[in-house]
Amino acid sequence: MRRLIAQLARFGVVGAVGFVVDFTVFNLLRATVLNPDEVHSGPFWAKVVSTIVAILVNWIGNRYWTFRDQRRAVAAREGVEFVIVSLGGMVISLGCLAVSHYVLGFTSALADNVSGNVIGLGLGTAFRFWLYKTWVYHPERGGRRTADETTDAPTAGTPTTGTSTTGSRPAAVRSVDGDLAGR
Repeated sequence: MRRLIAQLARFGVVGAVGFVVDFTVFNLLRATVLNPDEVHSGPFWAKVVSTIVAILVNWIGNRYWTFRDQRRAVAAREGVEFVIVSLGGMVISLGCLAVSHYVLGFTSALADNVSGNVIGLGLGTAFRFWLYKTWVYHPERGGRRTADETTDAPTAGTPTTGTSTTGSRPAAVRSVDGDLAGR
């Protein structure tokens, strides 16, 4: 339980940084090049751009801090899954913004911020944490680096079969996806 609370706290800090990035980029774009007086769908596209920038910031923070003990050795697949989940969170946020702005007619900057950056972001955050924890960074998924893998790995000139230096169990070579070779 203590580990989960610490992880939630780190997730919250990373999320807060992502929120500041998202909020700042959204409002800068909405006030300038994507002003709704000039571009009808400006708030929508401002939210898309701000969310994409925040996704990048959040991936770096979550990969190297929040879920550092559970990240994969190969970042590409993890990154793709992270983006998929993050885009799901973006759809939730955009849905809230679209309903407020285009369906209900609340078109002020305050209304756009409340719908997209408070309600949408809150719902999207719960969605993302759950899927990051259960899918993207789940500890039982293959391809993770663990302490055992790095300490038991053969060194140059050490045979990869036979007895390891850490005991009587046979040494094994792990393939890229984390399975034991030769099983």
